[in-house]
Amino acid sequence: MVPGATLIHMTEIRSCSHVSGHAGLVGITGVGACLPDQIVTSQEVQERIEHASGLTLPCGIVSRLTGICTRRMAASDEYASTLAVRAARVALNSAGVDPHDIDLLLFASATRDLAEPATAHIVQAELGTRAHTLDVTNACNSFLNGIDLARSMILAGRASRALVVTGETPTRAIRWQLNDPSELLSAFAGYTFGDAGAAVVLEPVASGGIIDLDTETHSEHWRVGGIPGGGSRHPRGDEYTYFQGDGRSLRAVFEKIGPDILHRVAHRTGLKLTDYAKVLVHQVTMPYLERFVEVTGVPRSALEITVTELGNIAGATLGVQLARSYSMLDRGDRVLFVGLGGGVSVTTMVWEKS
Repeated sequence: MVPGATLIHMTEIRSCSHVSGHAGLVGITGVGACLPDQIVTSQEVQERIEHASGLTLPCGIVSRLTGICTRRMAASDEYASTLAVRAARVALNSAGVDPHDIDLLLFASATRDLAEPATAHIVQAELGTRAHTLDVTNACNSFLNGIDLARSMILAGRASRALVVTGETPTRAIRWQLNDPSELLSAFAGYTFGDAGAAVVLEPVASGGIIDLDTETHSEHWRVGGIPGGGSRHPRGDEYTYFQGDGRSLRAVFEKIGPDILHRVAHRTGLKLTDYAKVLVHQVTMPYLERFVEVTGVPRSALEITVTELGNIAGATLGVQLARSYSMLDRGDRVLFVGLGGGVSVTTMVWEKS
């Protein structure tokens, strides 16, 4: 075990279960996703930057450096909760579950509607549930962390069926107006963003389910990227509401810690990368994804590539990928989730379809 790493393996899950009759197994039984209607090309993104800043950028620089062709952007009257609610309804229908049968609702997202109250309450009010409700926030790992927390509460007997939702609107944090070209570097990560929502239903299952989960955190890198505004350090001021970050430094950190956590998963589970029907990984840019394949050896054929069409959709990435591949998975198929989040953290989860 490396410093800062925590893991929960299937044997530990079974030993701490308080859910009778199911051998401590919790699985995903319903999946949903939502994409805004508005499609914006990388060329349109570049033109908007140039118009707002009065600058002329190198031809096609956004698409060339990111490999992103298009992304979705929420309309002015669509919020993080809007996308989450739409995805939640799809997930509930997929699981054949009524909203009133949910007793835990987690809104797990890097973005939210308000500083207070928790956006989960807005989602719950729209869905009409009466569940225990709260937000889970850990950058782009929020959704996987929400699934982990929901599973843990089911195993502890605190819930019987959970709904984990995310609504991501990171395009609201894009810096369009640059004062000079030198600001392009720190603002550039924002030009990869897209908006989306996702949701899953979790409940006890007779077989399969979540069989391994591991996290590794290196908080000394928390300054590498983020949105500084809205907290006690910078409670006000538009300047702090834009995403700022060093994409190269963040990539270097993930390259350093990512392969080790995958080796640990293989050691515990005995599963090779070729044993997974799908490998769902957080996707920032296409060059970043290509480097991930090169460093880890994950078969490209196992990936569900979304970044070229949807951009970096933050915490919704893995949920959208799961929703797109869910119907193609057979019972017994295993899926490896690899989450990457600012802060920084890496989370892996192995799930077997029941």
